[in-house]
Amino acid sequence: PMSDIATVMNDGVNKMNKAVDVAKEDLASIRTGRAHPSLFNKVIVDYYGAPTALNQLASVQVPEARVAIINPFDKGAMSSIEKALRESDLGINASNDGVSIRINFPQLTEERRKEYIKLAKSKGEDAKVSIRNIRRSVKEALEKMEKDGAISKDDLARAEKELEKVTGDHTAKIDELLKHKEVELLEV
Repeated sequence: PMSDIATVMNDGVNKMNKAVDVAKEDLASIRTGRAHPSLFNKVIVDYYGAPTALNQLASVQVPEARVAIINPFDKGAMSSIEKALRESDLGINASNDGVSIRINFPQLTEERRKEYIKLAKSKGEDAKVSIRNIRRSVKEALEKMEKDGAISKDDLARAEKELEKVTGDHTAKIDELLKHKEVELLEV
């Protein structure tokens, strides 16, 4: 029975880790005052009719804080890449010289910063909701095991205590990620 508890708990922990990873990616795609290659991770380009991630079509370099250079592997995709960048929610302007696309990141306005902080908080909240839902399903599985006589009341109490700790740790990771993002967004 203890191994059943371990199985249920490990499954929950793995799912919570995934929720944290998703939050990390979501937050990385929110732009701050500086350019960063991960900003482009969620940009999808219509590549000859197939939706394709930008990072599969081009390399991204950041030579200075507010500049990104995108070098398409296939120069024929240049205008599709530019269109995807324009339509992305990055709020940026792109220009190309036929070889690469240069993006200058304007400094964030106060309003933009607030908007992005709100967006970051909502992504963080989504992640916390996921974590709470995972906690609930693990708790239900444990309670069912106890009801079916597979584990004792003590086993259940110990497992639930562990579950609370794990849930708290993962929620704290989300708060930590959010705090870092807010600091980045507020830095000028």
